Amino acid sequence: MTHLDSELNRLKAEIEEMGRLVQHQLRKSVQAFVDMRKDLAREVLFQERRINATELKIDRDCENIMALFNPVAIDLRLVFAAFKINSHLERMGDHSKGIASYALDLRQPLPEKLLSQLDLFSAIDQLENMIESNIMAFRDGDSAKARKIFQSDAQLDSWNRKAMQSVIDFFPEHPDLVPELLNVASAVRKLERIGDLNKNIAEEIIFYVEAHVLKHEKEKI
Repeated sequence: MTHLDSELNRLKAEIEEMGRLVQHQLRKSVQAFVDMRKDLAREVLFQERRINATELKIDRDCENIMALFNPVAIDLRLVFAAFKINSHLERMGDHSKGIASYALDLRQPLPEKLLSQLDLFSAIDQLENMIESNIMAFRDGDSAKARKIFQSDAQLDSWNRKAMQSVIDFFPEHPDLVPELLNVASAVRKLERIGDLNKNIAEEIIFYVEAHVLKHEKEKI
């Protein structure tokens, strides 16, 4: 194994670590929001510093690999993909932080009926699986696994539409909960956006493995 190979493997391991951090942040932020756990919400906000520090380290490592080894072909695409995946993961962390912030703003617990309709933790399970699949696809160079993310994102989009409608239907009968319901709608939107970011990561993995750029293809069609 060459020195470059060792550095690329280390880069993959760092992306995996970043993905695990985001998974934990995501679940904790929603748990804090659902259970009105302000202590857990503050923990998410504090942990965001670690995600930001990890992002900066990965960026520096990508830059160092480019400068020291001048990678070409698939190795070059791997570094480019890692750089962008790192950014997408950091933005997922930002969205998780946002959900935790909503938990701190809650004045009263969310209605059980609404939480049951939203089924937030089913969305979290799906998002965690998407992150996990992307981590493994990047590690193994598996573009077929990455492509499965698109179907998961479509399912998450469907959940998002139903969840938003549930929130809208709740407004007329609960005028006393308007601030809380607005935060719920914002949290649902952030979860949907995390799904979009997972789809972006899948596109980067396909680019890395196949040298095939998917970005904007739909718009061109």
